[in-house]
Amino acid sequence: MLCLIGAAMGLAGVGFAQDAPSGARAPLSGAQAATAGAQDPPSGAQAAAAADGQATTAGAQAATFAAPRPRARDLGLAPGRYEPGPLNAITDVEGVLVGHVTRIEGESIRTGVTAIRPHGGNLFAEKVPGGVFVGNAFGKLAGSTQVQELGTIEAPIVLTNTLNVAEGLAGGIEWTLAQPGNERVRSVNVVVGETNDGALNDIRGRHVTMADVKAAIEGAAGGSVAEGNVGAGTGTVAFGWKGGMGTASRRLPAAAGGYTLGVLVQANYGGSLYLGGREYFQYLPPGGRRGGMAGKVKGGAGRPGERSSAGGTADALPDAPGMVAHAPGMVAHAPGTIPDAPGTADGSCMIVVATDAPLDGRSLERLAARAVFGLARTGSAYSNGSGDYAIAFSTARAVRVAHGQDVPASRTLLPADALSPLFEAALEATEEAVYNALLQAADMKGAGGREIRALPVAEVKAWIARQRGR
Repeated sequence: MLCLIGAAMGLAGVGFAQDAPSGARAPLSGAQAATAGAQDPPSGAQAAAAADGQATTAGAQAATFAAPRPRARDLGLAPGRYEPGPLNAITDVEGVLVGHVTRIEGESIRTGVTAIRPHGGNLFAEKVPGGVFVGNAFGKLAGSTQVQELGTIEAPIVLTNTLNVAEGLAGGIEWTLAQPGNERVRSVNVVVGETNDGALNDIRGRHVTMADVKAAIEGAAGGSVAEGNVGAGTGTVAFGWKGGMGTASRRLPAAAGGYTLGVLVQANYGGSLYLGGREYFQYLPPGGRRGGMAGKVKGGAGRPGERSSAGGTADALPDAPGMVAHAPGMVAHAPGTIPDAPGTADGSCMIVVATDAPLDGRSLERLAARAVFGLARTGSAYSNGSGDYAIAFSTARAVRVAHGQDVPASRTLLPADALSPLFEAALEATEEAVYNALLQAADMKGAGGREIRALPVAEVKAWIARQRGR
């Protein structure tokens, strides 16, 4: 099944809202509503719908996919003090477009590509200021050195899996060269980020194609952004639970400039999950139910959140040979599968930050850093094997750079002393985008018969109710 989805589908300052705010996501149009469920395929439906490997339209998928799962604010998780934009998405920043191509085929292809266009025009001819921050460089962020050197972004940003970075580059280059006005272009810098989705995807098969990348770019749109098991987040895992794509936004008050900031994350990293600044990982470890049945384990092998087709349940035999007991109220685990065990925090997280504030490359690098810092609020371990990167850009027309411009130009930029509210907004939106990625994801079965469970909504609701009562 090949799915093309445009964006039009569906601690201090951290805590729980008493009532989930309304209007966090704008109503979808009739056509959009018919396809909004496409981001949340249950594992059984995925296998049935994907078996023939044929391309299907989003409308046809809606009949087989489960009802949409909640976003963070639907459950009262509302990090920080700033309000979100009307969509609570990166597309709240005017002009930003997002597109996904999702590949769910047979029993082992669980991957995709996501494209972000800072504006709908010719990016090469009208470049936007950009900055990159590297939290941990165990990754392949292609095109980043030119952004660091020149402070501009001149092509769509592409996210995919680790072994398809080359196709991301090829697709982005081909699409850019084909744009009217670029007939004489002989060098173009495409930024391609990645995370490793090999836990669920046959990553060695390198199934994302150049055509997929071009389709994601071409299909990018404004409006609500599909989250969870879509695009570059199709096969990702976060904190041992099913990861995915997630987004959120913040709108600064007029006194702070009234600017909008949006974040998009490709969540595929680990650590110990915190929700609203509290230790959710101690309440319900990945792969199990609190005081109930854990995910099945096989000979002590596997990853948090993983279920195998063989073996017993971890907490059914807490004293069985080879099993490791945990704290009261938590399930037992096979060795090497507890959430904070060595090797279980590896992965990666790609973050894209957009704002309409007039910033230059240096300020955007600083803003990108705050997005990476925001992962700490969710419990990121920033482990040795986790490639943690953020790319930030400004859509403000006053700071765009025309290709070939070689004469002085005056620009109005925010000074450093005015950046702190944007930094705070980046922290908040990144945290919430990760929550949305986890909550919008659905159980997925993939390569090798491995199944990764999604964060259980009922358990999260019960846990939040307990936190409010404290």
